[in-house]
Amino acid sequence: MSVVLVINSGSSSLKYSLIDMDREVPLGEGLIERIGQDVSAISHTARRVNDDGAAAPAVLDVTKKSERTIADHDQAFAVMLEQFETHGPVLSEHPPVAVGHRVVHGGARFFAPTLVTDAVEQSIGELEVLAPLHNPANLAGIRAARAAFHDVPHVAVFDTAFHQTLKPAAYTYAIDAAFAEKHRIRRYGFHGTSHKYVSEEAAGFLGRDLASLRQLVFHLGNGASVTAIEGGRSVETSMGFTPLEGLVMGTRSGDLDPAVLVHIARVAGYSTDEIDTLLNTRSGLKGLAGRSDMRDILAGVEADDEAATLAFDVYIHRLRAYAGAYIAQLGGVDVISFTAGVGENSARVRAESLATFGFLGIEIDQARNEARSHGIRRISTDASSVAVLVVPTDEELEIARQTLSLV
Repeated sequence: MSVVLVINSGSSSLKYSLIDMDREVPLGEGLIERIGQDVSAISHTARRVNDDGAAAPAVLDVTKKSERTIADHDQAFAVMLEQFETHGPVLSEHPPVAVGHRVVHGGARFFAPTLVTDAVEQSIGELEVLAPLHNPANLAGIRAARAAFHDVPHVAVFDTAFHQTLKPAAYTYAIDAAFAEKHRIRRYGFHGTSHKYVSEEAAGFLGRDLASLRQLVFHLGNGASVTAIEGGRSVETSMGFTPLEGLVMGTRSGDLDPAVLVHIARVAGYSTDEIDTLLNTRSGLKGLAGRSDMRDILAGVEADDEAATLAFDVYIHRLRAYAGAYIAQLGGVDVISFTAGVGENSARVRAESLATFGFLGIEIDQARNEARSHGIRRISTDASSVAVLVVPTDEELEIARQTLSLV
């Protein structure tokens, strides 16, 4: 059995999954939250897997919230190991052959899964300036994992790597070229692991050759992005220099006239940190309607709440604008997929996003769209000229696949 441990380390959290790669199913997974605070929440699930690879009902699902302090990621790793030892699966019986790590920003340096060495650690640290909210946490997780699992290879899988196929016309901003080069200012794109996974799953579901397909993938969660994919390669994506650009998100503004930032600094006297907080944590759906969860927004729409209705309309308007632009860049589209929390669960968002694209022959089947399912499914009619799918994303599995392919 080939087992890979996947680590997704956030600034105050540690998410992990132990995956049997022979059958591509998780044996155990968990989440440790509020690292560094007084109270840390610990959730760990151990799963029994049938011989056919299907997950049997969970034999244990334990959630702990304790007063003990988990001071840092090293201690969080010790807690993770304790969870496996106490609740299973026991790691000595399922030893990982490698550890895969999610790293948000690889800059222009990393375009493939990369074996972690001291030099790679240093490079990830140097890229912190491009992702100050993400890369430091990712690096802390890598260091803690290398200390805990020092006898197996560690692989970094970068969110930005999938978008390294963008052409200069797609990733270049029209500002002073020398200044941009000095400060590494360009579009990098994010959610690449999810976009890659979903586009490949969509091709497999349809029984089509990935190389022949023009695809749009909408990753719609609290963070949201859309990517145009041609022949399995990213050719355009909505997130840019940071994950702030593009679509309207839960708390992020998405696209904004750059002069607004200058205006805020001049008129409101905001510092750069205050502007950053405004655009990343007080904007998007939350800024428009006071609520960042799409479920709350939709409830407000049903209740004729004006702020929620406007927020939803702005959200959909931006989705349609990007869809139209990217279909034009692709010269047409064969498959459109929705994924992540909102994309997988909101039938109304999916239907409204594509409601104006009937002129392209896109037809949504209402019954299929509103049906609930945990797996990949088609929501377009049989007569639709474009296959529209819901594809549950699995970034942990994609990281594990890329990790195993390298080692």
